[in-house]
Amino acid sequence: MTVRKVDRIVPLTGSLSELVYSLGLGDKVVARDITTTFAQAQRLPVVTRAHDVSAENVLALKPDVVLADTTTGPAEAIDQIRDAGIPLVVLEPAKHLSDVGRRIDAVAAALGVQRAGARLKERTGQRLAAVEKKIPHRGDRPRVAFLYLRGSASVYLLGGAGSGADSLIEAAGGVDAGKESGLTKDFTPITSEALAKAAPDVLLVMSKGLDSVGGVDGLLKIPGVAETPAGMDRRVAAVDDGVLLNFGPRTDQVLASLVEQLHARGK
Repeated sequence: MTVRKVDRIVPLTGSLSELVYSLGLGDKVVARDITTTFAQAQRLPVVTRAHDVSAENVLALKPDVVLADTTTGPAEAIDQIRDAGIPLVVLEPAKHLSDVGRRIDAVAAALGVQRAGARLKERTGQRLAAVEKKIPHRGDRPRVAFLYLRGSASVYLLGGAGSGADSLIEAAGGVDAGKESGLTKDFTPITSEALAKAAPDVLLVMSKGLDSVGGVDGLLKIPGVAETPAGMDRRVAAVDDGVLLNFGPRTDQVLASLVEQLHARGK
């Protein structure tokens, strides 16, 4: 697959959109998906229905290149884009802090802007290193459970190993409670038993997810939540949906926010 032009770019995830803009190619982006929420991209047409890609909407924009993750779907839509002869770059999703540089390199190489990629990678690495220097290394590490919430769809999941949040929690000086309790899958339906075993001191949620269940009061009504140490103390850390698991140029801001929220009691 050869990308010959990058005048019309369609990134199919929020994290890929953010990278393209950060590489200085925002004026070449002609569409966005529903998870692309940052202000610069809001004027663009949406080419997804909920989280499903619409091949027809993508092809109607006559893109020069489409960027996707291996988790982007449905598969039929991705195949339809590929079969139309559109250059399609498919990347592994990032789930660890160590993936940030790899993602920058991959997107920059695909779009032919390696020098801009090298500069972005260096700046991003420096910002992450500056935050890491401020992480407390004394005292107890809080147990943090990542809850993925979509109240409108009755989706309530507990993060485990490989959720992506586990890497951020550990980097911020916490212990991923789901992973530590033995959850080997990235996400598991929330149950009272699973939460009791995880015994989190802090609940990490996405901001819109928290809103979707009615805020902290609504969160505490989910079976098992109120009985956790975090529930009893109403300790909830919230990070914007559009940036928490992006693992990109703004991940230093995510890490700084987590450090602040997880260790506030130690101040």
